[in-house]
Amino acid sequence: MNYKYFPHTDEEVREMLESIGMSELGDLYSDVPEQVRFRGDYDLPSAMSEIEVRRHFDMLCRQNQSLTVFAGAGVYDHYTPSIIPDILRRSEFLTSYTPYQAEISQGTLHYIFEFQSMMSELTGLPIANASMYDGATASAEAMLMAAANSKKCNRVLVSSTIDPKVLDVVRTYAHFHGVELVLIGEREGLTDRQQMSEELERGAAGVLVQQPNYYGYIEDYDGLADECHAQKSLFMMNCVAGDLALLKTPGEWGADVAVGDGQSLGIPMCYGGPSVGYMCCTDKLMRKMPGRIVGMTRDNRGQRVFALTLQAREQHIRRQKATSNICSNQSLMALFVTIYLSVLGKEGFREVAQRSYDAAHYLHDRLLATGAFTDYSTAPFFNEFCVRYTGDADRLQRRMTEHGILFGVKTADGALIIAATEKRTVKEMEQVMKIIEEDRA
Repeated sequence: MNYKYFPHTDEEVREMLESIGMSELGDLYSDVPEQVRFRGDYDLPSAMSEIEVRRHFDMLCRQNQSLTVFAGAGVYDHYTPSIIPDILRRSEFLTSYTPYQAEISQGTLHYIFEFQSMMSELTGLPIANASMYDGATASAEAMLMAAANSKKCNRVLVSSTIDPKVLDVVRTYAHFHGVELVLIGEREGLTDRQQMSEELERGAAGVLVQQPNYYGYIEDYDGLADECHAQKSLFMMNCVAGDLALLKTPGEWGADVAVGDGQSLGIPMCYGGPSVGYMCCTDKLMRKMPGRIVGMTRDNRGQRVFALTLQAREQHIRRQKATSNICSNQSLMALFVTIYLSVLGKEGFREVAQRSYDAAHYLHDRLLATGAFTDYSTAPFFNEFCVRYTGDADRLQRRMTEHGILFGVKTADGALIIAATEKRTVKEMEQVMKIIEEDRA
């Protein structure tokens, strides 16, 4: 090839075709029936110069409306320290080799090790992997872990207070792996513990719950781990990573597996992605865990080095013994949240969570004081809560959008899930209150 980063020349294409005994590119598709071939012209724009491409995307960008976010339901508008992109681009991280060859991938292995250590400390569980695609797929992998761990039962109980998006992914995985899912109902925005206990007595490989749940409420799971373990079931918790700065950890609840999304650790919303998932577990489940585990050791000179310690996937072991076919991890995003937590430190991390909590409770009390909102549940909440609006919720959301505010996520039965983070100010919340007054007038 004459130019490494340019498309092939006509001469190069001809030489490649001749080497495989073909005369034109169309011969590569000779097995495709004529009736399904597209013979028209592609509706593609003409070629542009670099400056024209930049102008084009600038024009598209200006069509976007930037909104003040009072919505959550799994994706949250947290502040991203400006130092993070600069550290991400450091050569020891950006150019590190894929972690199979430890001697030339120390940068990657190092930050994965730190990511694992931080997730372990956040969840209160000793083992963490590196890493999952997002919180939804991590939850699905936890469900598969439970089924693989049980020798007699493939039923997994899932609370209906889990995020519907997560539940959809779990259902898809369960369908194609032959796992029976049993959905546990809710009462006033909380898991129906009576139904959960009854279904546990019938046998289950595991139980999957969320904390805080989809509506933002903090559920009381006291005793649930003991119920699960009495039936030889795994207790699995899906948690928003950022909330674990102040909330009781999955380890303290007695969970066997903790999974969730790391987007709340400073990753920009970015229209819903990319994100990063995490998975932590007890020691005895380590070999049931998908993905990789990076460990620290010493080389022959006594220096600290990092290496892949456990790789329970089909590329490294026999296919039938693999726990998952996860072929990559969200390494860049794992590095992102590792830098975020390092920059904030423990006190800064707690302060972000506290400010988010304070902002949400301030807004919640102001909304209820208007008389136009009622609580979906009286359960405690963190930085997200669910309310019902006595007026037209759709119209209110439209009016908010017209004023540059993304106000809540509507539930299936018409309630609004509203979130606040450390970025939300009293001035922004006063604007919300003014629009509500105008809507009621």
